[in-house]
Amino acid sequence: MDPRDGSITLADYIELYWAPGRRGAPKTQQDQERKARLHIIPHLGRLPLRNITATTLRAYTAKLEESVSSVDYRRGILSELSGILEAAVDDRRLARNPMHAKSVRWPKASRERREAWSLETALRVRDVISPRHRIAVVLGLGCGLRQGEVFGLSPEDIDYARGALHIRRQVQTVNGRLFFALPKGAKTRTVDMPGSVAEELKRHIEAFPPVEVELPWGRPGEDRPRRKFSLLLTTRFGNAVAVNTWNTYTWKPALAKAGVIPPRVEGAKQWQWEAAPRDGFHVLRHTYASVMLEAGESVVTLARWLGHSSPAVTLGYYAHFMPEAGSKGRTVMDGLLGRRGRPGGA
Repeated sequence: MDPRDGSITLADYIELYWAPGRRGAPKTQQDQERKARLHIIPHLGRLPLRNITATTLRAYTAKLEESVSSVDYRRGILSELSGILEAAVDDRRLARNPMHAKSVRWPKASRERREAWSLETALRVRDVISPRHRIAVVLGLGCGLRQGEVFGLSPEDIDYARGALHIRRQVQTVNGRLFFALPKGAKTRTVDMPGSVAEELKRHIEAFPPVEVELPWGRPGEDRPRRKFSLLLTTRFGNAVAVNTWNTYTWKPALAKAGVIPPRVEGAKQWQWEAAPRDGFHVLRHTYASVMLEAGESVVTLARWLGHSSPAVTLGYYAHFMPEAGSKGRTVMDGLLGRRGRPGGA
């Protein structure tokens, strides 16, 4: 290996060789670019690849711990850096990936519990949000849909006879541009639809007739193939809903009205709200999972409805919502041992 290959700086290597070959969903690529731009290049970008050593990385991970509070996000940044350096090894610019050194210790994976709202809080938000957008809360709470999946739902996806929703697409936003994409993980799925949700859908369709919307498919861009779908939830102008705009001008005002977050500071602009990371739309999905598990629904079934890759993922997120877990087995065992363990028993 020519040692001069490692003389290129990390910033130049990312720009010239790593970034052009990124793969994955547009949102994933956007997240990768943000991690490199904000957290990797400012600290390590000027260093030649060959000068990025275990010593350098130990200091970098310590600095990262001071500046990034989220363990999961820190692990994501280190994973991105490791992927870049692994590519440099493949390109014969490095002999080995210094991120694999034993002395470079990654933060332990977070086991942060998913927090749900009380059912009363969720219903209060449902009842104070604008009538046009009430159905979004109903679908998040009643079926566990992700936000983009709600925005991409079509009347054609509703199976009233079977009591099911077919989750076939979502609406995503990258750099302010909207597009249709497959659901997370590029996996479609079928979700159970309670009768109460079906009735809400019928009322919504009658009050706010679906609108056909055309957007690029797969990723944003004028050169992308375009698809048309009739959408249940659109803006009053008949456009697809943009997540950031909806969060700012519809979701947070409803949270404030329901007493979940503080009202806007006097004199603040319409878009200036306090950050509320634990009260994003996704909390409805957590609340749905908590209600299902506390009611005794099978973890395997719930994992399928949520679109998780395996029931183990569902358990990892939501096991704390199963207060009675183990009690049935304990009751059976007590009955067996209590009966068979008596002196003189069988």
